[in-house]
Order: sequence, then C-alpha cells, then structure tokens
Amino acid sequence: MVLIIGSGVGGSILAQELALAKIPVTIVEKGSFIDVKDSGDAYNDDTNETLDLLKTECVGGSSVVAAGNGVRILEDEMKEIGIDISKELDEVEELLGIHQMDDSHIGVGTKKFIDATQSLGLNVIKMPKFIREEDCTQCGKCAWGCPVNAKWTGQDFIKIAVENGAELLDDHEVIDIIKEDGQVKGVKVKSKDGEKIIEDNLVILSAGAINSATLLQKIGIKAGEKLFVDPFVSIGGKIDNINYNSEVLMNALHLGRNFVLAPHYSMFIGENVPEGIGTGDILSIMVKIPDDTLGRVINGEVIKENTTKDIRFLSEGAATAGAILTAAGVDPSTFTSTHLRASHPGGTAAIGEIVDTDLKTEVEGLYVGDASVIPKAPGAPPIIAILALAKRLSKHIIKELS
Repeated sequence: MVLIIGSGVGGSILAQELALAKIPVTIVEKGSFIDVKDSGDAYNDDTNETLDLLKTECVGGSSVVAAGNGVRILEDEMKEIGIDISKELDEVEELLGIHQMDDSHIGVGTKKFIDATQSLGLNVIKMPKFIREEDCTQCGKCAWGCPVNAKWTGQDFIKIAVENGAELLDDHEVIDIIKEDGQVKGVKVKSKDGEKIIEDNLVILSAGAINSATLLQKIGIKAGEKLFVDPFVSIGGKIDNINYNSEVLMNALHLGRNFVLAPHYSMFIGENVPEGIGTGDILSIMVKIPDDTLGRVINGEVIKENTTKDIRFLSEGAATAGAILTAAGVDPSTFTSTHLRASHPGGTAAIGEIVDTDLKTEVEGLYVGDASVIPKAPGAPPIIAILALAKRLSKHIIKELS
C-alpha cells in the first residue's frame, strides 16, 4: 500500500495514477471534502509579521481556488539538475486540456491589457488555461471556488482515484511520521475520533511546502531552511464601467525578465481605490516576481524576508504595469495597489538538498511530491510543473512496486 499525505496538486495526481495502476492507495487529508463552489470558505490565513500567505485546507488543496493557469515552466531548470519532465508536461497538458481560451472568453479588460502591452512593444500572450469554455460563465470568481465547476481541480483526480479503489480519509491531520532504523513505518493522524497510527512502509508527503517541511523536521530531516513564496501585488485604477471584476481572471500574460504581469482583480484593490470608484470601474494588473529563497519554516511558523533584489524586481514590474494601465486608458491619478502578498510557497525540501532526483528522502520509503521539491522560485504559476514532477514520481513508484 502507498500512503499519500495531502490531496492537493501533487497528491491528487499521485493518487490517481497509482490507483489506476491497481496499487492500493490511502489518501490522508487534513481538510474536508467540500464542494468546489464553497472552497473560498476553506482559506486558512497564514498572515504574520513577515508574510501574508493565504492557502486552502480541503480536498484538492489550493487547486480549488487557483485561477486555472496552465503555464509550462521549469522544464529547462529541471534538466539542469538531471530531471527531464518534458514528457510529463506533455501528458499533464493533455490530461487537463490546457489551451488558450476562445475569444468569446476574453473580456474587455483583458483585451485592453493585451492591446496596451502590444502598443508598448512588449510580449503578451493569452494565458494557457485549464478552464472549459462550455461551462464557464465568466463570473470572475475563479479564486474563490468556481461556482459552476468549469475548471480542473485536484478533486477531479481524487474522485478518479477513489472510483478505482483508493481510500480517502478527509478531516484527518497527519501529526507525525513514524520511522524505525531508517525506514518509514507509517504516520500518526488526528481526527475527531482521536489519534491513531496508520502503518505503511511507503509514504509520499504532498502536504504543501510548509506542512511537509514541518513533518520532515519532526523526524530530524533539515527541511524548511529555505523557502520561496512568489511575492505579488496588484496595481489598478479607474476605467468607467469596464467590469473587469466579472471576467476570467489572469487570462493574458506578459513575461518580463524579472517579473510576470497578468490582468487580475483583487478585492483589496476595491478597498483601496479613492471614494466614488466602484468595483466595476477598476482595471488592475498583478505583478509577480521570483523571489530569493530567503525564508524558512520553524516548527510550523513561516518566516520570510525580502531581499533588495526582490524589491527591485517588484518596482520594475510595478512601473511596467503602470505604463500598461495608462496605455489602456486608466486615469493615473486613481492608481492604487494592494499590500504585498504571497502565493506558491515552495523550495523547503529541494531536489539535491532534501530529496534526490527520484524525490526520495534519506529515510527509506519516504518521498516528497509537492512544491517543496522545487529548488528555486518560478515566479509564475507552478501547478503544471508540480503535476509533472508528481506524475514522474508515480511512474517511479509503479516501477518499484511492479
């Protein structure tokens, strides 16, 4: 049997692939199996003095509140450290039906972003998406749980896994890993019924960069000494009646040298604009950077600092976003910004430091299959890369057990 801790991006595809290969699988998930449309209620605020990081705790993990971005990243970076995920990236793109959305789902605000970016001589593309046009009602609620289930989430793969014999234990929190003589023996879990031990000699940690690092630390593995979080701000201003807040989020992309830009509406923008400007009168852009891994996880607490380079990259991105907004017709006197926030935590159990190229730890039978293993910040949505790495891991496990 294989025990998977976590049902998010990495855990979900591992569960599906192993179950389809007729390997007994148990998935242990801290959160509940809630409807995707209610997943905004599952946000767990990890804000502290050094970091504003929101994540979800439910079956499917943060995939249920992702914007549906399917950017192909880290292919060359992985090859540099001896891992070729090209085939798995292809397979994931096919599995999720990743594509650029039809013009019918490119709204006025997104079109203005594209046209303005092109007018400045900058590269811009439609964002690759795993959203189905035939189901999408263009409500702007991608990041709060799609009300019509129009996009892929990890729940899709978990359902397939369960249909093929996997056992799902939701509302069960793994609080410790059991090992003996260098071999994993199982995990200790806590639920409403108390604590118990689940025995297994093959365990895959897919609990997210913070939780996975915390569990590894408990058994003496020095995870969590590095952390990246892809910091971002959203910058916007007034265009009367543009109604960007009801468009498909982040449906276009500018890849800068040190940052990425995408049209993005944040409720924090609406809170910060001058009085008299309604939410339907705002066009805004997300500025996201690949940060230095100057962060750490200590006993579950996240500590993150921004370097001078991080601040410079954010400033460059903000200046470019301002130029695009102005070219799009936004009144510069109405510009405002959200506070600095973070997404996509990773790097806490990096390949070459905590795990090997098969994502195996120093403990026999213990693997890591989530963003923890990514060595450096991508500065872009990492879902496809995580899925590809986890799918590659599933092939390794299947081969080992066959």
